[in-house]
Amino acid sequence: MTPDSIVFGAAGFVGRSLVAELLRRGRRVAAAVRGPEERLTSWLAGQEVDAAGLTVVASDVTVPGLGLAGLDGVRDVYNAAARFAFGLSVEEARLANVTGAVNVADWAAARPGLRRLVHVSGYRVSDAEPDYGALGAYEASKAEGDAAVRRRARELGVPLTVVNPATVIGPGQFIGLASLVHDLWHGRLPVLPGGSGVFLPVVDIDYFARFMAAVPEHEETAGRAYWVLDDATPELPELVALLAGHLGVRAPRRSIPVGLVRRLPRALTGADPETLSFMSADRYDTAPALAFARRAGLHMPPVGEALRRWADELVAARFGAAPNGRGSYGAGGKPVSRVEGPVRPYGFRDVAGVRTWVTGAPETPRYVLLHGLPLDADSWAEVAARLDAPVLAPDLPGLGRSAPLPAGRPASASGGTDGWLAGLLRPVITRPLLVGHSAGCGPALRYAVAHPDRIAGLVLVAPAFLQEPAGWFSRSRLAAPALRRMSRERLGRGLGVPPGAPADLSRPGAARRVLASMRTAHADGRELRPLLDRVEVPVTLVAGSGDPLAVDRPAVLIGGAGHYPQLTHPGELAEVLSGARAGVRGAGRS
Repeated sequence: MTPDSIVFGAAGFVGRSLVAELLRRGRRVAAAVRGPEERLTSWLAGQEVDAAGLTVVASDVTVPGLGLAGLDGVRDVYNAAARFAFGLSVEEARLANVTGAVNVADWAAARPGLRRLVHVSGYRVSDAEPDYGALGAYEASKAEGDAAVRRRARELGVPLTVVNPATVIGPGQFIGLASLVHDLWHGRLPVLPGGSGVFLPVVDIDYFARFMAAVPEHEETAGRAYWVLDDATPELPELVALLAGHLGVRAPRRSIPVGLVRRLPRALTGADPETLSFMSADRYDTAPALAFARRAGLHMPPVGEALRRWADELVAARFGAAPNGRGSYGAGGKPVSRVEGPVRPYGFRDVAGVRTWVTGAPETPRYVLLHGLPLDADSWAEVAARLDAPVLAPDLPGLGRSAPLPAGRPASASGGTDGWLAGLLRPVITRPLLVGHSAGCGPALRYAVAHPDRIAGLVLVAPAFLQEPAGWFSRSRLAAPALRRMSRERLGRGLGVPPGAPADLSRPGAARRVLASMRTAHADGRELRPLLDRVEVPVTLVAGSGDPLAVDRPAVLIGGAGHYPQLTHPGELAEVLSGARAGVRGAGRS
């Protein structure tokens, strides 16, 4: 198979999406990478892209000739190779973004059937000589590289198209604007740098990949440059307010001028000096790009929708600190490797007035899974991957990624967690098996008593109200600060949670809410124990052999498990849940 296209920087954020788009269009693609090819091929597999037309080649754009031989059949050359990072030295930035870009132009010029060289530049470029001192190494090197590639293309007669994207957003983009979203999410954005008038435009990664793929197919794009960005991007205060509303966090109410931020110590502001040059009111001539997009039949998604979807991806991947699960599933949702991400689909929804993180099937689940403490919905990922039907797994109010209940709504009242759970299950059209773990058993039990006609059965895993009360740790005034400072490993040792379990207590108030929920879970025991005898649907109690119930009730014991069998023994627990669901199906429930 002879490739007709080549993508440099193919394993990068932009490059891999371009490779996927070209393959979907039936192109034969050479993907030029520096590191292991699995970084690209596993990502493509996770996107269910047919890679039959793919050839992966090793290449280094920083050396003349790029380390490549042959490939004379390539007619379209895409250069998405770059170093996108702040804090680079001038030498590092220029090697990849200037020297590398010129080397790609030289290599393209030697292709006998070259149709187009498409160079991915930056959007803050101009005819002026770049000032490395004022702009920083990354932005200045992109501007210098833009001019150098245009100059070399003219010298060599290379048909060139330059695309100048703004901040490209989508799954896997954790640099640039993502750092601002990170600070917003973690309550570390007390004031907004720049304020009114600042325009930080964005463009959706899927749209940008389609735009690039279409460029060589239209002869009139040769010799042109296109600013590819969404003019409808809100100015910075409105953009941050949009994201804050979606995430269920408070937006900063005050702003600080960029000039003042520059003069303050970085240790005080937390702002990277290189990011400040992007804080401007500049606008860009997008008319040519929009006109071409119309001719090519391309349509941008609404910018608000794109921003919210990206925010969901950032939170799901914990801003790059954890994988988001892409590539972990094969056909039909079956696991092909250890599951390391949330159940899909996922995102924020309004549930009974609470901004709630919800994973799985919101209307057609056969299992509804409520997590315990101090975990979140991701704790069910291994179990969900082994179940035989769709699941619905939310983060409970005030825990994980969900916002807390509004002030004045007690957790166990009808307007609190119980009302929230009723709101979550209101759109469900199936009769699922309702499963609670530890502190999540209380809401599950009360719902089963109140709404027996809405569920097929109830499973309570390590129910906190049937076990010994928590020790001194959860009652101590010092517990919340200690929890907040703990690493995941120390948290595991202190609370019996397996190391690496999904438990993020770094957000403001998270540790305090976890401890309050611990206390409530055991205090509710007197109320909850009698409710077990009132449940009208089949009930299954499950406990680990190392964490038995403190009451004399029949229970399924999972050998070798402790308080968290969904983390330590997911296969065994999935079998129990599948068996419980099969039992109620046999009894005429579904």
